[in-house]
Amino acid sequence: MKKTILLFAAALFVTGVRAADDLTLKSPDGTVKVSVALGDRMTYTVSIDGNTVLTDCEMAMNMGGRQMGVKPKLKKVRRASVNENLKREVPIKNAMVKNHYNAMTLSMSGNYAVEFRAFDNGVAYRFVTDVKGTADVTGETFKIGFPGDYTAHVSFTDGFKTSYESPYSHLKTRDFKPSDKMIYFPVLVSTDKNYKILISEADLRDYPCMFLKGTGENGMSAVFPKVPLEFGEDGDRSQKILKEADYIARTQGRRSFPWRYFVISRQDRDILANEMTYVLSSPCELKDCSWIKPGQVSWDWWNHKMIWGVDFKAGINNDTYKYYIDFASKFGIPYIILDEGWARTTRDPFNSIDAIDIPELVAYGKSRNVGLILWLPWLTVENNMDLFKRYAEWGIPGVKIDFMDRSDQWMVNFYERVIKEAAKYNMVVDFHGSFKPAGLERRYPNLLSYEGVRGMEQNEGCRPENTIWLPFIRNAVGAMDFTPGSMNSAQPEHNRCTDPNPMGMGTRACQMAMYVVFESGIQMLSDSPTRYYAEEECTRFISSVPVTWDETRVVDAKAGEYVVVARRKGSRWFIGAMGAGDARTLEVPLGFLGDGGSRRLTFFADGVNAGRQAFDYVKGERQVDKSAVLTLKLERNGGWCGVIE
Repeated sequence: MKKTILLFAAALFVTGVRAADDLTLKSPDGTVKVSVALGDRMTYTVSIDGNTVLTDCEMAMNMGGRQMGVKPKLKKVRRASVNENLKREVPIKNAMVKNHYNAMTLSMSGNYAVEFRAFDNGVAYRFVTDVKGTADVTGETFKIGFPGDYTAHVSFTDGFKTSYESPYSHLKTRDFKPSDKMIYFPVLVSTDKNYKILISEADLRDYPCMFLKGTGENGMSAVFPKVPLEFGEDGDRSQKILKEADYIARTQGRRSFPWRYFVISRQDRDILANEMTYVLSSPCELKDCSWIKPGQVSWDWWNHKMIWGVDFKAGINNDTYKYYIDFASKFGIPYIILDEGWARTTRDPFNSIDAIDIPELVAYGKSRNVGLILWLPWLTVENNMDLFKRYAEWGIPGVKIDFMDRSDQWMVNFYERVIKEAAKYNMVVDFHGSFKPAGLERRYPNLLSYEGVRGMEQNEGCRPENTIWLPFIRNAVGAMDFTPGSMNSAQPEHNRCTDPNPMGMGTRACQMAMYVVFESGIQMLSDSPTRYYAEEECTRFISSVPVTWDETRVVDAKAGEYVVVARRKGSRWFIGAMGAGDARTLEVPLGFLGDGGSRRLTFFADGVNAGRQAFDYVKGERQVDKSAVLTLKLERNGGWCGVIE
């Protein structure tokens, strides 16, 4: 690892407001700047290329009766520079991650500090406290102001209980009123000078997720769920909160709090390329990660286990799952999922229905190099934490945990308890009904993916005009279990059937391109194995796409319209392009191939009739080298994908 850290400090004991120049922090390339001001409030302004993009932003925290950030008194300023390359344990974007920033830590009277970091692509800050014992955080102020006519791309929620699957809305920040619904992270903002700002949080631990409300004054401010104290019955999958505390967190007084960060881009493609959540989160806590096996999975729920041309009744039974295992084995897919219905009841994670024999399926899968992942509601896991030990004894490599639908401090801590317990027994986890990635996946890389996305589970509600925003917002903060792969592709006006034969919106080539464009440590093949068998050349390509990468290049992108991504695994380059709305033509220079002469490109493109009949596609081959420029013709809601080897 190449690592350079330069530290220098100025011990400055003052009682009044410091000069603004002394509290300015610039990025290593000097183009991004955060300027802090201390008065009755602690505020900051952010600029890029000399243009102010955030103004009159305010921070404060009420912890143990201390008003941190209110009438702040500066004691000391420490500055540092860090330039290092980090090797990522599960590289869903790049094997090596650049971490280059300048830092400024403001130590204040009252046993707290605020640390700022300025990167070439954004800024971040966090509170650090030094209070004895435990303390209650009764509130945190996060208030940001927009100096111009901005547009926010957000998901609304009626309350703190949410699956984080709402479609995106696009509104003027001046029109975001305090009476409007809340929104949740991540948030993307388009400025009046063509910059984009991605807002989220990182290194979240023992603390609730942040939500935002409009200020009515061209800005946003934070709200947080309070700590639940008493629970009641709410079915087999969840609980009712009967009583809440008057604080948002009860936590250790000596700690750092979550980072609040802003990725700032000059070009839309830079949003996709960012690794801010990863670099701001705490390092891996596992001594050995060699047992963690990311990969694809054949999934039974979306396709309703609809298989045909066989001599047994399809359903939740051993014969059906052996069929899934055979399919996965043929195409080199390492996992299948047994989703809801395999257990005798959702409260009992140890006894299957009579038609399922877990030991037999485990043995059958092992003989074909396919592992079983079991679906469970979170409440069942909470009430049976010994299941990880039992499942490991059974030979189960992972679990899919669903319906958390909350992100208060208690639930954030549940995620951590689960992933730690799973790691003890070398098991991987996929969280559904979950909030977005916020750092736990770096500390415990056996957390392969999160849902928290409007994916294909929404059927007719999963529309191309929403899906195209995902690489710029939800997937831009970390792994995303979108559940792609429909072979029964349809244009939106034709997508009306969800049972027994669900459809995926967009063209066939677009569905295939999702495996290259979308990032997830565990990637679903959501359609029926029977359909995949019938579309073998498409399935061969899909199942060949890795879920981890050595290198990622975002070739071209325009938020809300299209994206083109190239990813390298070893010597092979995969390229995926997705569009929404009208047909378009895109040019892709292949200079990233470097030297090496002529190579073979195999590609899948929209057929000429894909704008009407979405499963129309063409397959082709040609020779290319670094001087070639590909011309991609995407039909309406179309796509393109290929591999160069």
